Formats: sequence, structure tokens, C-alpha cells
Amino acid sequence: MSKIKIALCQMNVIDNKQKNISKAISMINEAASHNSDFVVLPEMFNCPYSNDKFVEYAENEKTSFTLDSISKLAKKHQIHILAGSIPEKEDSNIYNTSYLFDKKGNIIAKHRKMHLFDVDVEGGIYFKESDTLTPGNKFTVCETDFGKIGIGICYDVRFPQLAQINVGKGANILFYPGAFNMTTGPAHWELLFRSRALDNQVFCVGVAPALNEDASYHSYGHSIVVNPWGEVICQLGQKEELKIVEINLDEIKKVRNEIPVLKNRRNDLYEIIEK
Repeated sequence: MSKIKIALCQMNVIDNKQKNISKAISMINEAASHNSDFVVLPEMFNCPYSNDKFVEYAENEKTSFTLDSISKLAKKHQIHILAGSIPEKEDSNIYNTSYLFDKKGNIIAKHRKMHLFDVDVEGGIYFKESDTLTPGNKFTVCETDFGKIGIGICYDVRFPQLAQINVGKGANILFYPGAFNMTTGPAHWELLFRSRALDNQVFCVGVAPALNEDASYHSYGHSIVVNPWGEVICQLGQKEELKIVEINLDEIKKVRNEIPVLKNRRNDLYEIIEK
């Protein structure tokens, strides 16, 4: 399958887990009614983006009501669902974790955010995920009905090495559920997604929560899809919205034939060594 309908669920996340899950269910059901193949939820789609809420909302994978709800929908509609991310608790650790479900409702991949968002921008944003969260240490590339995809989460998109390794493992689409803010979003969101797509000649997809002005953390929104040429083929605004975007994976081969960047890399002089 070369053409894929990807549903971007830019949902409004509030301080109520059940209502957040209900909103996600509603958007997934609507996406399925439009024959979507792949549904993507935002980072922390069931939880306000706040360290204290990460602790309060954290769930164990084996007993997670959130994941069980998404699994049932994937099976019901026979679609792939990338469950943005949730605060995942394992023993004494909490991770920012994304889960990928196949058409049978099975978890076929999980990605724990590798690079924690610890920033202090003068006059802008201060946030330290490391106050609460533990970083993941595994690259996540998974085989799907549409070929291989790579998964990162939000701040992970700033690190080109991660994208390059995932593409080296065969990923043709890079997914980054994210929640940039009103400082970093206008400055870097589109630039980073275009850069990762252009660097690696792949599709790059980011899905964020809508802007909730009542929340302590203000998400920039602007869920985005960029093609292998580095062109933005879809970008939303700040409000809650479901958008279905069709991509054609054949574009990857075309672009790589026209400008063979990957083939022309001087791996005899430099390379990324995965440990």
C-alpha cells in the first residue's frame, strides 16, 4: 500500500482523564468513519502537560484503562493507532511513552521519550521533565502494513541522530507526537519537522494537543505533515481539529532518485554508531 490516510487528532486536553479519553475515542471514531488507515493522537493526550499531573495520571501498561480503550478501538475499526503518549509507570519510574496498536488491537511498538525536555528560555519557557520523568534508551522502528515507521516524542525531534538511525533501520515515516509551547512552537516547530523530513527524505508527522488557555502549559498546536521534499502539505492552527491527510509513499523513491542524499553520504568519513 503506497497511499495512506493519516488522521491527525489535535484534541483539547483538560484536567480530567475520563473526558480526555472520551474525546480521543470520539475523534478516532470520526477518523474511522472517513476510512483513515492510521490515527495519531498527541503527546500526553490523557493528561495535562505538568509534572504533578504526570505523577497523578500515571498508569501501568498492564492495567492501563487508557491503553485498553485505544486497543478496543483499533480492533473494532481495524486501523493502526499511535496513542500519542501517556505517563507510563513501571516500578518507581514514570516514562513519557507512546504506544502503537495494530488492526487487531495489539501493541506492536512502544517508545519511551529519549530526550527529556529540560529547558530554561529567558523570558519564555521553563520546564524540567527530569524532575518527574525517566528517559527511555531504545530506538523505535516498527513494521506495519504500510512499511516501517519510526517513533519519537516531541523534544526527540530536535536530535537529527535519532531520525537518521530510525531511517537507517528502514523507517519511511517519522512520527513525533509532541506538545511544543508558545515560545518554542512559533520559532522551531515547522522548521524542525521540515528539517527532519528533508535530511532523511521521508515523511515527517507531528501531532500536538490544541491550545488550552486555561492550562498551566500552553500547547502551540499546529499538527503537521511534511513530505520528503521538505514541503509542508498540512499544518493546522491552534484550535481542536481532526484532519485527515493522504500521503503517497512513492514520493520517497522519487525524491531519493532525484537528489540521492542518502546514497551520497560519506560513510567512509563519518557515521553514527548505535550502541
